[in-house]
Amino acid sequence: MVAPGLATAASLAAARAAAVAGATTLDLDAAAEAAIIALGGKPNFKLEEGYHHTVCASVNDEVVHGIPTTRVLLPGDIVSIDSGAIIEGWNGDAAFTIVIPDPSRPDVVSERQTLSDVTEQSLWHGIARLATGRHLNEVGEAIEDYVESQGTYGILTDYVGHGIGRSMHEAPPVFNYRVRGKGPEIKPGLVVAIEPMVVLGSIATDVRPDDWTVATSDGLAAAHWEHSIAVHKDGIWVLTAEDGGAAGLAQFGIVPVPVA
Repeated sequence: MVAPGLATAASLAAARAAAVAGATTLDLDAAAEAAIIALGGKPNFKLEEGYHHTVCASVNDEVVHGIPTTRVLLPGDIVSIDSGAIIEGWNGDAAFTIVIPDPSRPDVVSERQTLSDVTEQSLWHGIARLATGRHLNEVGEAIEDYVESQGTYGILTDYVGHGIGRSMHEAPPVFNYRVRGKGPEIKPGLVVAIEPMVVLGSIATDVRPDDWTVATSDGLAAAHWEHSIAVHKDGIWVLTAEDGGAAGLAQFGIVPVPVA
C-alpha cells in the first residue's frame, strides 16, 4: 500500500499548489488527477458509484464530499480536499484543509486557520495513539481530548474514519470521539484511515441537493484532515505522508518505521 499512499500524497500536494484565489475546484481536481496518473495510479474516488471526480472539494460550510465544479475560490475561503489513488488493487486515502489568504479579513482567516490547525493536530494525536495504544477506539479518545482542550469546537459524529486496503472503505470504523467499547486490537496488519472532521459550531449537517455534499446546518466553517496509516511488526508508517509521518509524530517522541 506504499505506492498508492505516495500517489495520494502527490495528488494532494498538486491540489494544494493549485489552491489559490481565482482557481476553480475543477482546477484542483485536474491537478490531483494528473499527479496520480503520473505515478502509475488511478483515482479511486471514480470507482465510487455515481462519483466522477478525483477529489472531493468542500468549501467553507461544506464538510466533506463536495463535488468539484466551476466554483471560483475566493480570498478567505477554507477549502478541504480529499483524494485517493489505487495501484495494483491497493488503495490510499487522505485529506487536507487550506485557507486562502485574505489580508482584508484577518479575523476570518485567523479563525479558520486555527480551526484547520486544531483539526490537523487532532489527527496527529490520533495517529500517535494508534502507535502506542492497545485498542482502536483509543484513537477517538485522543482526538476528542485534544479538540476539547483547544476550545468549543464540534466533532462530527455522523461521519468517521475506516479501514482501508483492497477497498477504499473497509471495516473497522475509526471513531473521532469516545465510544463505548474498546474496539479491535491494534496489531500488525491493521491499516486505517483516520479523518477527524471539526466544525466551528453545531455538528448538525445536511446533504445538499447534489446528494453528495455534506454541509453544516448552521452555515459555519468546517475542516477535514486525513491520513492512511499502516500498523506492522516494527511500528507504524503513515502511508499518505512522504516522510511516513516523521514530522507530525516528532512532537510525541514517536519515530515511524518504514514498511519492510
